[in-house]
Amino acid sequence: MTGKLLGLLGGMSWESTAHYYAQINRRVRDARGGLHSAPLLLHSIDFAPLAELQRQGDWAQAAVLLGEAGRGLAQAGAGALLICSNTMHKVAAPVAEMAGIPLLHIADPTIAALLAAKVGRVGLLGTRFTMEQAFYRERLQAAGLQVLLPTAAERDEVHRVIFDELCQGQVLPASRARYLDIIAALQAAGAQAVILGCTEIALLLDGCQAALPLLDTTALHSAAAADWLLQPDNAAR
Repeated sequence: MTGKLLGLLGGMSWESTAHYYAQINRRVRDARGGLHSAPLLLHSIDFAPLAELQRQGDWAQAAVLLGEAGRGLAQAGAGALLICSNTMHKVAAPVAEMAGIPLLHIADPTIAALLAAKVGRVGLLGTRFTMEQAFYRERLQAAGLQVLLPTAAERDEVHRVIFDELCQGQVLPASRARYLDIIAALQAAGAQAVILGCTEIALLLDGCQAALPLLDTTALHSAAAADWLLQPDNAAR
C-alpha cells in the first residue's frame, strides 16, 4: 500500500467525515494488522457556502468548488477520489472529470449489498435533493431496484433533521423515533430494506432496532474505500 493515496472530499458535514476517517482506517488496520493505517488525503470543505449553493440550486458552481478541491487532491498524489456525501454525488461526473482521477461512487457498494441480499424494493432516506431528484434514484433503478420514498411531509422532516440537527451534532430521541416511524411506513408500503442515503443518518439510528434492514451508506462507502486501498492494482470505476 506504500505510496498509494486516496483523496477524500469531506466536510459535508464534518460530523460524518470523522466517521469516514475512522472507519476506513479501522478496516485497513484490521486487514493489515499492527500499526497500519490508511494513506489518505483529506480536503474538508466549509459546508455553509456549499449548503447555500444547494439551496439555490446552483449545482454548476457546487461542482466547480468540489472539482477544484478534487484536482488539488490529485495533484497532491491521490489516485482516486471519494465524495463523503450522498447529495453531492449529483455532481460526481463533473467533479471526477475536473479532478482527472477515478471516483468511487457511494451508491455502488449499496447496490451491491442490496443485490446480494436479493432486495428488489428499497426505501430511500436522505436530503430532499437525494430523495426527490433523479440522480441517485436513477442509479438504483438502473440496477433493477424499485425505489420507494416517504410522503412529502415525511421527506420534509427527514431533510429538516439532517440539516438542523445531525449536521450540527445534535442527536435527539424525538427525531430518532420519527425516523423509525417513517421506516415502518416504508415497510407498510412494500419496502424490503431502507437506504440511509445521507451520511449523517447513521449517527441518529446507530444501534436502533428498525422495522427493516438499514443500509448505512457511510459504512459501505468507507469499506469500499478501504478495499480499494488494499487492492494491489487500486482498480476503480
